[in-house]
Amino acid sequence: MMKISLKKNITFVFSTLFFVGIMALSTLNTVSAQRFGYIDSQKILERLPEYSQANTELEEMTKQWKAELAKKAQEILDNRTKLEAERVLLTEEMYAEKQKEIQQQESDLITYRESIFGANGMLFKKRRELIRPIQDKIMEAVRIVSLQKKLHFMFDKASDLHMLFYDETYNFTDFVLEELGIQDPNISIDKKG
Repeated sequence: MMKISLKKNITFVFSTLFFVGIMALSTLNTVSAQRFGYIDSQKILERLPEYSQANTELEEMTKQWKAELAKKAQEILDNRTKLEAERVLLTEEMYAEKQKEIQQQESDLITYRESIFGANGMLFKKRRELIRPIQDKIMEAVRIVSLQKKLHFMFDKASDLHMLFYDETYNFTDFVLEELGIQDPNISIDKKG
């Protein structure tokens, strides 16, 4: 009876080890079956006419806003210079009142500058408004290429992710450009896996 129980235990142990071994091998197989690729979003953006147009529009708006701010700053400087020139003619109360007005103008200028160039300013909002559709278009092209090429992960070489090494074999930038309808006559796209 002891032999049968021992035989069952040994069979159970070997069956369990066999099952665990099969599971381990299938896990290794799954890990090795994952496919990776990367793109260079900076290269893609540089080739998109919409991105160039958006940047041009943002640069023009920035130039106008900077000119407007410079004009207001010059007006404040002129007011301060004028106040100092008239100081001898003004009473202390009048001088203090005009100086307070100039300080308010300076404060308003700082507030206005922040409303344009601050973290949530008009420039940030306009950039988001112009760039978001372009990003969405690129992301859709990346999604399509990833599905077509049966990739599990797609990385961006131009992002903050540090790619210490990359093999050009896994560069799918040209496929994304092709999906976006952008062709470079100097580039021939090899049909990668």
